[in-house]
Amino acid sequence: MQIYKAPLDDIRFNLETFGYENVQKLPGFEDYDLETLMSLFEAGDVFAREQMLPLNRVGDEEGLGFDPKTGAVTTPKGFQKLYKDFCEQGYPSLAHDVDVGGGGAPQLTSVVFNEMFVACNKSFTMVAGLSHGLIESLKHYGTEEQKEKYLTKLISGEWTGTMCLTEPQAGTDLGLITTKAEPQDDGSYKLNGTKIWITFGEHDLADNILHLVLARLPGAPAGSKGISVFLVPKVLDDGTQNGITCGGLEHKMGIKASPTCVMNMEDATGYLVGEPHKGMRAMFIMMNAARLFVGVEGLAMSEIAYQTALGFAKDRRQSRALDPAKVDGDAKADNIMVHPDVRRMLLNIKSTNEGMRAMGIWIGTMLDTAHNSQDEELAKKCDDLVALLTPICKSYCTERGFLNISDAMQIAGGSGYTTDWSIEQYMRDERIAMIYEGTNHIQALDLVGRKLPKGGGELFRTFAGVMGEFLAETKGDEKFAEFRDKLKATSMTLNELTMYLGQKGMEDAEEAGAAASNYLNVFANTVLAYVWGRMLHVALHKEGQFYETKVKTGRYFFEHVLPEVESLVTKVKAGKAAMMALDVDEF
Repeated sequence: MQIYKAPLDDIRFNLETFGYENVQKLPGFEDYDLETLMSLFEAGDVFAREQMLPLNRVGDEEGLGFDPKTGAVTTPKGFQKLYKDFCEQGYPSLAHDVDVGGGGAPQLTSVVFNEMFVACNKSFTMVAGLSHGLIESLKHYGTEEQKEKYLTKLISGEWTGTMCLTEPQAGTDLGLITTKAEPQDDGSYKLNGTKIWITFGEHDLADNILHLVLARLPGAPAGSKGISVFLVPKVLDDGTQNGITCGGLEHKMGIKASPTCVMNMEDATGYLVGEPHKGMRAMFIMMNAARLFVGVEGLAMSEIAYQTALGFAKDRRQSRALDPAKVDGDAKADNIMVHPDVRRMLLNIKSTNEGMRAMGIWIGTMLDTAHNSQDEELAKKCDDLVALLTPICKSYCTERGFLNISDAMQIAGGSGYTTDWSIEQYMRDERIAMIYEGTNHIQALDLVGRKLPKGGGELFRTFAGVMGEFLAETKGDEKFAEFRDKLKATSMTLNELTMYLGQKGMEDAEEAGAAASNYLNVFANTVLAYVWGRMLHVALHKEGQFYETKVKTGRYFFEHVLPEVESLVTKVKAGKAAMMALDVDEF
């Protein structure tokens, strides 16, 4: 059973709470007021539920076809029509610039659509997700000729894109790649090498596939400083097959309708993007564009799992209520919603889902402001916050999403473990998100090793300033006082822990590495406390069932989820000693 409806009321509430009216006033967004956006989201919800969701189980059970003789990959039944309809509805192009065939909508729309589309069919949604990152890389580093030739087709969905990083011997450490690129007299390059784990590296949904490939030029410096990036089309301008083919498909735990390919290059024609030996810049543009959306994947899968578990719980009867007043004398057992532990798990999911959604929409508003505001100071502030929060969003939301799906499975008991209720598929499909686009520990190292020290702590001071401004704004608001006190205490804890870790990390890099993942989760919980504070400050002053429920959910977060910070702080301060004490042969 697959149960889903996009949480449109909550989406609207967050757009209002986090200042979408200011985004709509930015140059170019005049046609996208809140009512227009909500109309788009309502239509997207219908499309996702009626056309994407029915193929989710089909794709998981049928999987992919592969012809080893030709390297051709066949997607599951119905995917070709779904992709055609998806493109005709304009979903791939909506949030891109009008002058390259886009709809000119804010990038925030992609954040919201990504939640509902991934929830209904993650495997399918991944084909467009990779194109988005390639488009961003070309915008930043492509030549005018490359932009003119490729952007419109990528944006429309007529062609799709991939990101070809990993090799058998080079995963996270891209400095180990060995794929070679030899310059040709006509200005092109011939690439030879093998890439693995390439999402939608081969498929039958689009006429052409453009691969963004990391490779080394002759005489390139060792390590990541010697990496260049190339655009390698599947089909060349004259219509012939390029020398890049799929050598096989990975057999995976989940996302079984998304082809994860081994891509072999034998004298494949490619074109340099950007400067020689500066390929990591273009690749990071692509990866950073993807990381926010990967974080939203965690929320998306958690949301459909929540709705499924809730549907199960409202019908299921087991045991008797612990409170005699709640015993249903007309039935042999009580509905499981009377049991505190069922409510604990449901509220763990509901409260963090709503916090993650708020974080994603807040980041989305800042992303648009950073790119479109003519106020340079405001644009830089938003850009700094997006840079700081992106690894937090990617790591926390994917990790919490997986834990939430586990809770959803537990709520449904044995039924949750079967294919009947689909939660087991959501768990399998979500698990990869903690690994790809940089494992979650890589996100934590990025936060601690790059984002925090940048500009002498400039990014963190910007975030602390936002927290301080909100605490000052809400001072004296008696309705909000209990939450404000908790938020202030959490903010102080993060400030103190950041100073502590900064000092420790300067003394010993291993200390920072040992603490990084736990520190990121302290930071993430603080961000969720902030966005929950923003939501509660609005809801406490409104009337109606939606706002009353929002306050109750927020109170649960502050009383039952946020205290996780205390144990995380203890772990951060425990340091590396116990982790590094064992010799290798003692494991």
